[in-house]
Amino acid sequence: MSCKMWSTETLWFEVAVVSMIFAVGNIFFGHFEERTPRWRPILKYILALIIVPMLSVYAGRAVSMGLLALMTLPVLYIHGYYLPRKKGINGWTGEPKGRYYDFRGWDKNIFKE
Repeated sequence: MSCKMWSTETLWFEVAVVSMIFAVGNIFFGHFEERTPRWRPILKYILALIIVPMLSVYAGRAVSMGLLALMTLPVLYIHGYYLPRKKGINGWTGEPKGRYYDFRGWDKNIFKE
């Protein structure tokens, strides 16, 4: 008798991987989204939960996991090159905050009523 509870041969594995990526991302980088409407990260998460398992079903797990790995390339480019060199913003801390808020199109006066 084999234990299916810990099997990685189900689509729950993809759901778990996507969920862990979003959980870790929100823990470490959620403060950069403080002014983003709440529906946008929720929509992004739901779309990832739909796309990654569907891609796994129709193209295979290697393709779906490869897509997740490829999604790190734009992140590394934006945070490692574009923000620091082109915008003068530290890509990992979001400082100076004034430039970061300007880049995001947010009002710098966070206490405005």
